[in-house]
Amino acid sequence: MTHASSRTKALAAGLVTAVTLAAAGCSGATRDTTDGSGTADAATLALTPVTTPAKGALASADWLLEDEPDSLDLDTQGTSAGRVVLTNVCERLYQLQPDMSTKPFLAQKAETPDDKTLVLTLRAGVTFHDGTPMTADDVLWSLQRHADPDMEQGDEFANIAAMRKTGDRRITITFKTPDAMFFKALAGDAGIVWNKEQVEKAGEDFGTPGQPDACTGPYRLSDWKSGNSITIERYDDYWGRKPLTKQVTFRWAADSALVNALTTGAADGAYAESPNTAAALKNKKGVEQHYGPSTASLVLIPTERGGLKDPKVRRALSLALDREGIAASGYGGMVQPWGTPVGSGAWGYAKPVFEAAQKAVAHAPTSPSAEDLSTARELVKKSGADPAEPIVIGTDSSQGRSVVANAVRAALQRIGLKGQIKTVPAAQFEQFYSAPQERADIDVLVGDWYISKADPMGFYDNALSDSSNNWVGFKDDAYDAKVRKALATLDDAERAKLTVDIQKTFTDAAVWISVAQVPSVLVLNEDMTGPPASMAYLYYPWAAELGAKKG
Repeated sequence: MTHASSRTKALAAGLVTAVTLAAAGCSGATRDTTDGSGTADAATLALTPVTTPAKGALASADWLLEDEPDSLDLDTQGTSAGRVVLTNVCERLYQLQPDMSTKPFLAQKAETPDDKTLVLTLRAGVTFHDGTPMTADDVLWSLQRHADPDMEQGDEFANIAAMRKTGDRRITITFKTPDAMFFKALAGDAGIVWNKEQVEKAGEDFGTPGQPDACTGPYRLSDWKSGNSITIERYDDYWGRKPLTKQVTFRWAADSALVNALTTGAADGAYAESPNTAAALKNKKGVEQHYGPSTASLVLIPTERGGLKDPKVRRALSLALDREGIAASGYGGMVQPWGTPVGSGAWGYAKPVFEAAQKAVAHAPTSPSAEDLSTARELVKKSGADPAEPIVIGTDSSQGRSVVANAVRAALQRIGLKGQIKTVPAAQFEQFYSAPQERADIDVLVGDWYISKADPMGFYDNALSDSSNNWVGFKDDAYDAKVRKALATLDDAERAKLTVDIQKTFTDAAVWISVAQVPSVLVLNEDMTGPPASMAYLYYPWAAELGAKKG
């Protein structure tokens, strides 16, 4: 599943608690990368997936969310805010690790007797928070619930032929065609195991304040005071390693309140969604920042209107774009110039292969050279583009997007074309992603994007000829065939080779124009440590590793 990663929900004015910004995610270790002015150097921002392991216990911790979850039923409301809470409470059949690899989890063992069959052997000794054991019936029922087309994860099950209980602790899943991405989906929300009896008893109220969580994780849902806070408590009968922190309380508020709460000690930590918020917290006393890989990226998405229909014009724009300037002035150095539409957090396997391919991407300089600009102008000349016809750039008024939009206009001017910026309110901007008619008056969107799977192939189906996210109408039968082959290739090494080939076609055609990768940022009280800094925090029980630096 891929996502536009911008947030649409307006935060209520006047809230004085704080918000945890759930990033599309990176991981990271603390490193001072500023020049003394408080601005980080994007080129040297160090990304690491983990923080130093905690040594001491904590009675409680206060954490910040971007907003209050509408529901804690991720089948019906798959928001980042809800996920940041619930990933500590609920567990999945597979688990995304801090280094962005995946492994079987509640499924203790996974076997593939052939390339269209997955046999899961379930972990013994696991109990739900009401004390009842997790059974194969609960697992099968959970998978069937996720597979409902009306549920958030329904699209992940489109290639499933059958799901059956084939033993006391065994589930067998068969596929219509081999499916490499389904393994990754089971480390996401499609792999959550619910307590069937509790969910059915709660009915439509499941996931709302006052209802139990119906899960197996290291924490249980203790209290949800609607409009105020959510509290989780350590589950003492947890089957695995017990958390160091007994209780975590979540609150939410606007960006300025986030900064104030963290710097005054009113809150202990947050995952910062906005690079600008992270920049505002840089070098603040009492807090540390940890940066790491995420699948998130800043991108330019050409539309069906036609101003960037010709790939020569798209390549020319990419060559002329000052990515380094955007990172510095638009995002305080908290993003990194990047040539592909997927951040390095997607490299959950075959990292050296993907890293080399990223460095080899053409038409995406950090800053354009004279030679780049000369090549770009020649491409524009060959395209026959009308220099008098403006290319309309869609954006909202946020600082980062405004800087990107102006950088795009400047790049177009450098290559003999005219750019025109159309700024719309945030709510209208979100509609650009979902409604083609809303994009009728723009040629390119200043967008951001992330994928929920730690595999670049979780992204490249966006350029299939029939994809709803292929706005510019890119058509390449060979590309389509390669994508479908890669999605059906279970061997990681072979899939990586195919992915790199697919990525080259995508970036050479500049189907989307990549601008920067967006690291995940963990902001933490300087006396605390332990949680992963990578995007894994959306799917991994990060609070279970939170604790004091000293024993």
